[in-house]
Amino acid sequence: MTDAAPTSTVKSAMRTLDILELLVAQARPLAAHEIATALAIPVSSLSYLLTTLAERGYVEKLGRRYGPGPGLSRLQPERASDDVIARAGPIIRSLRLRLNETVGFFVPKGHEVEAAVSEIGTQALRYSLEVGRRAPMHAFAAGKAILATWSEDELAEYLATSEREAFTRHTLTAEAELRQEIETIRRNGWARTRDEHTPGIQGMARVVMAGGRAAGAISLAIPLPRVTPAFEAQAIEALKHAVDLLEHPDEAERKPAA
Repeated sequence: MTDAAPTSTVKSAMRTLDILELLVAQARPLAAHEIATALAIPVSSLSYLLTTLAERGYVEKLGRRYGPGPGLSRLQPERASDDVIARAGPIIRSLRLRLNETVGFFVPKGHEVEAAVSEIGTQALRYSLEVGRRAPMHAFAAGKAILATWSEDELAEYLATSEREAFTRHTLTAEAELRQEIETIRRNGWARTRDEHTPGIQGMARVVMAGGRAAGAISLAIPLPRVTPAFEAQAIEALKHAVDLLEHPDEAERKPAA
């Protein structure tokens, strides 16, 4: 046995990181020969690496030169989430006061969502939500709202690798069902679950975008006896307003409250 394969793999990984660090550090795009000279990478190997990085969006090809690509923002999703979480508390509290239902701000954690902010309704019949609680994406409105923002490659990988438990007879677990649901969410702009994770509870959620990625989602948990078409319409508009406040704080401050 030899360790040639691991060495080759590590060398490619190191070269990839060197390319990204070099391009980020420069104030201008670089030609391929400049990158090859600076990093002592053979032109044949460099061409393959640059093509792969460009296809994934980590490198942007500008004529015959290369610069950092927009895909690099995907490597720092937590920063966007942290900024939104820091501003979410008062907005989530205001939404709870407006609707008197349990409201949470959820962030993606692998194949789950985690409650980063929670405000619990004060009515006798209510849903309890603790900060730090996690739930699977496929069965929570917040998770579905986030899934609807993923690319086809990301969604396909999730559907191929996730374990999707059926919590109730209404939980959607099949790929075809989830894909149809996600298309509906993309058209409507908001997600809904009914009896899918907790019996007797309807979830409603809208995603919050930051840096071109889903930083999280604002979600309502409403006991089914209180769900009416009028209340649902009110909740949809209230969620939209709350998301606008988080996504565009400067613009939202200049608008009158809804």
